[in-house]
Amino acid sequence: MSLTPARSWRLISPAACAVVLFLLFASLVLHAQPCAQNDPPPDPAAGAPAPAESSSAAAPASRDVSASLLPANFLRDQENLWLFPRQLAKGQHWGPTVTVVAATLALLSADPHVQPYFAHTTAFRGFDRVFSSRITGVETLAVPAAFYAIGFKRHDSYMQKTALFAGEALADVEVVRAVMNSLSNRWRPQDVFNRRSYSDTFFHNVSHIGSSFPSGHTIAAVAVATIIARRYRSHRWVPWAAYGLAGTIGLSRISLRAHFPSDVFLGTVLGYAIARFDVLQNQ
Repeated sequence: MSLTPARSWRLISPAACAVVLFLLFASLVLHAQPCAQNDPPPDPAAGAPAPAESSSAAAPASRDVSASLLPANFLRDQENLWLFPRQLAKGQHWGPTVTVVAATLALLSADPHVQPYFAHTTAFRGFDRVFSSRITGVETLAVPAAFYAIGFKRHDSYMQKTALFAGEALADVEVVRAVMNSLSNRWRPQDVFNRRSYSDTFFHNVSHIGSSFPSGHTIAAVAVATIIARRYRSHRWVPWAAYGLAGTIGLSRISLRAHFPSDVFLGTVLGYAIARFDVLQNQ
């Protein structure tokens, strides 16, 4: 009995995802801790300066994380995020900011031309079953939880801290997503009926926290992927696996008609930037 393409996809996709996730966790467990886990002790023969002198001259120390430090870390993250315009006023970060804004505007103009394809195609039906909103949401939360559980069982503090950093990143991006969703009030593609235009989607959605711009699933998945990819970058394939899974979740948000491409793009940029430069600052 031959398998239809849709049925084949339903069989292959879960197996492929399971293999990738298994390899990710197996590598992290079997390889123990990466070489960058702990700073090497100072070498007395190297003539290291006194602590008071080194603290003022050396680069800022990497920020630590623990369950007790999470609230303070989160508040500092939020302060940095919402005071970002002050850095722009001082002439900092204009290059990447202009690039992201320009790319987002370009995608916003392309959304009305791209999204109708996903409204009529059935090519992603099997893919959408595997990467449904509920499944990908649970996966994004399950990865940090699994890291923490494995790290706790193995007495691996580096893995536990990776999970805590991921949790911190999730909290940070959720605040940003909720604020931006409530301000933009953008319809999701599935909310746009024949009598409405894909070009007029902002400031309509009555479900403020659940509006479309940016993608919540994407911003969360990319934030977690960035934490793992950066913390385990000594294993070359880990970033590929982490970002690959996050990218697949982003694609699913478009094929499910839950988000426009511009929503997913901005969620990707914000998730990476917050995790990389706010949560993992100085690392």
